[in-house]
Amino acid sequence: MESGGASPYPEPRTMTPASDSPKRTKICVYCGASAGTKPEHVEAARALARAMAANNIALGKPLSSKPKPQVYGGGTVGLMGEVAKTLVSLSGPDAVHGIIPEALVRYERDPTYTSKQPNGTTGRHLAVPEEKVFGRTTVVKDMHTRKRMMAQEVVEGGPGSRFIALSGGYGTVEELFETVTWNQLGIHNRGIVALNINGFYDGILAWINKSVEEGFVHGQNKHILVEAKTGEDAIAALREYKVSEAVYKLSWGKE
Repeated sequence: MESGGASPYPEPRTMTPASDSPKRTKICVYCGASAGTKPEHVEAARALARAMAANNIALGKPLSSKPKPQVYGGGTVGLMGEVAKTLVSLSGPDAVHGIIPEALVRYERDPTYTSKQPNGTTGRHLAVPEEKVFGRTTVVKDMHTRKRMMAQEVVEGGPGSRFIALSGGYGTVEELFETVTWNQLGIHNRGIVALNINGFYDGILAWINKSVEEGFVHGQNKHILVEAKTGEDAIAALREYKVSEAVYKLSWGKE
């Protein structure tokens, strides 16, 4: 999802595929590879995973007997690792798909739970997350590919596929805002929720309000990003998400 470049998302026509086979619902979680300094952030990551697992059971009309897959950045440390391993412990390895660039494999992993996976280009074996602990992992060549694949899985997913942001650093905020921007531009119409723990996103939410006040963001588009305070609230917010009437009605890829 690199700003200023080609769209990382599939063209809009892929959002209504011709196939009659049901698509699995997918939730992409953006979050830090650090646990932060306050335990509330780690507990929020675990609670979100528990809410995701429970929500799948409570839906009543799941798309398949398998759990909804969570798509995330593939790290096994920090909040990334907590969300992934908690959800796998509750719903099994099929519930999680981590996508990580080869350059970050050695940095965003817990060495306690790793397995060896050959690199398709070099043949060199990489220490990747153990599938039975963290779910399936795909190693890609760069950050652009990672973010494109994460976003594309959600855009091409079944009804209810959405984005959630936990606490994190520069990378998390960049991913969050680019996803918000593509929603505003009409490239996708998936819901986006910021899980605001300990007021972590208060500053960003205040900035959005200020941008509306100063005329840089349309008033209706302030609701492209929805706030939630708990994992359960995040799932409910995604379920009730409404696309802003003020987003651009553009035909991407059809000019």
